[in-house]
Amino acid sequence: MKNDNLLDKIATKGSDKEAIANDIADNPTHITEVIEGLNSKKAPVKFGCGKVLRILSEQHPEALYPHIDIFIKLLDSDNNIMKWEGIHVIGNLACIDKNKKIDTILTRYLKPIEGPVLITAANVIGGAAKIAAAKPHLAEKISKELLKVEHAEYATSECRNVALGQALDAFELFFDKIKNKQPVIDLVTKQLDNSRNSVRTRAEKLLKKWQK
Repeated sequence: MKNDNLLDKIATKGSDKEAIANDIADNPTHITEVIEGLNSKKAPVKFGCGKVLRILSEQHPEALYPHIDIFIKLLDSDNNIMKWEGIHVIGNLACIDKNKKIDTILTRYLKPIEGPVLITAANVIGGAAKIAAAKPHLAEKISKELLKVEHAEYATSECRNVALGQALDAFELFFDKIKNKQPVIDLVTKQLDNSRNSVRTRAEKLLKKWQK
């Protein structure tokens, strides 16, 4: 892959972002170029680079970890898509966060759970589960924040139901690492009466699983 056409390839509609991510995983210069692409004024470049970096963080987190501060800054981006990419990448990098960078910004990371933007909250919930699974010492704090979904203020009550469903999925990923499990069980039990069918079904499955 030639350096001068890397961003063009990323910006091309239908380009294989996963293949590109794998190609650049061992090339710090290319990774830096893709990160710089996040500042492009061209949407296909900007968002394409975000997607490649997200894939890179999933499949080769060690290659992206030196740049974690860039993604922490994205948490304050005015562009929601860039903010969401930052949320995803940080969650994926938790497994190798030897410098405990995520520990220091965890409160800030979890704040969107309380609302008002459902998509941001949902992304954080998913990322938080990965962080808790990778960092058991943070599981208790993350659990307490996820419980706030029940009273979070989103656009509608149905949005809250969607977020509750996301929270149930998250708890499943790190339930074994939570010391004080009863509040979680209580929340899940309440969802047996949730008006959203998919949430009720998830709650039933979780309770059966945990009772075993």
